[in-house]
Amino acid sequence: MNAPNTTVMSPPPPKTLSDMRLPIVMMRDILIKTIFRKNLDLVSDLSKAVCLPIPVVQELIDMCRTQRLVEATGSITSEGAGELGYQLTDGGKARALDALAQSEYFGPMPVPLDVYREQVKRQSVRNMQITRAQLTGAMGHLILPDELLGNLGPAVSAGRSVLMYGPPGNGKSSISNGIRDALGDHVYVPHAIEYASQVITVYDPIVHSQIKEQEQDPTSLRRITRYDARYVRCARPAVITGGELTIDMLDLVYNPTAKTYQAPLQLKSTGGIFIVDDLGRQKEPPQAIVNRWIVPLEESKDILALQSGEKFEVPFDTLVIFSTNFHPNEIFDQAALRRIFFKIKIDGPDQANFLKIFAMMAKKRKMPLDEATLIHLLKNKYPTIDNVYANYQPIFLIDQIIAICEFEGIPYQMSPELMDRAWANMFVRDEHIVK
Repeated sequence: MNAPNTTVMSPPPPKTLSDMRLPIVMMRDILIKTIFRKNLDLVSDLSKAVCLPIPVVQELIDMCRTQRLVEATGSITSEGAGELGYQLTDGGKARALDALAQSEYFGPMPVPLDVYREQVKRQSVRNMQITRAQLTGAMGHLILPDELLGNLGPAVSAGRSVLMYGPPGNGKSSISNGIRDALGDHVYVPHAIEYASQVITVYDPIVHSQIKEQEQDPTSLRRITRYDARYVRCARPAVITGGELTIDMLDLVYNPTAKTYQAPLQLKSTGGIFIVDDLGRQKEPPQAIVNRWIVPLEESKDILALQSGEKFEVPFDTLVIFSTNFHPNEIFDQAALRRIFFKIKIDGPDQANFLKIFAMMAKKRKMPLDEATLIHLLKNKYPTIDNVYANYQPIFLIDQIIAICEFEGIPYQMSPELMDRAWANMFVRDEHIVK
């Protein structure tokens, strides 16, 4: 993988209105709505609000003055370091109210969909190369066999779909999160994109982690080159869904009050990963969920629809990770499986790795190890479940013993008796309950 902060070409800022490639009326209306809603009168403040360079905002202001929507206040403000102030005319206020009735959107100017496509190519998740060392580093908190890392590495580097399956409690979710951490570097996420004069908001602070920008010294002769401020510089995104995922969550969300759209989850995850955890626990069957992804997975594009019914293509540049406790043949047909590029089984640890995990978790929890207790666990308890080890079991048993010690008011310690009490809470005994 290339070094962070150097791999992705930043989107260049527009220099003139003609560089914007947006409908001129749309830009004008967003500007006057922003003036109206935020009560701004300085070009420098408007520049920050609509995320455009000052010269471009000045062009818009001049056009609005020509149309008698904006007028100069006739005074130079001290707050604006000698800037001329502007305000809406009565006609400008009327136009702002009319524009707000059509769409409540104001603030950052959207990026045309075609322009956004170009940026997606620059920062594609498929351009990344993950080394074994990087993947191991991101999963250093996990005890994983080398063979598993050898299977995961090519899958992540390819940026293609991955299905992880196997018995529950063996770290499929933790591995998914480790893959997310291994991606590193950053992408540029637009505040909003535009298609057919409709605004689709994309940047979501719940999904996207903004990277703090370096402060620029105003006295410095050397200025850091800026990127298009309509984008937010973020860590590669990771959208994680579980049993709550429904197919309609993958469609545009229309806000009838604001008359704007919100991007679906997979579009928000562009340049990063989309994790479908606990596949098989959703309301829709797994086959239906994967069928929804067939075109995106095969053609790297998705099809969305506006309220009018008009359909359009958006880029699909996401590493999709499906994670399930079911065997793939139980929940998919062969056609669906063929479209998932990598299939990786996540098994439980062998006894040696189980003991490594146990020792690591005990050290983290400050629980002293006891050889007699471990022998009791391996010789007397695990044979009752056919010596089937799972990654979740060490932390479960240790936390149970800690809870018992704290209740009994004794120092943290292990003993066969305490292990028996902890073990009893790990499984539910099969029995008939009289109702």
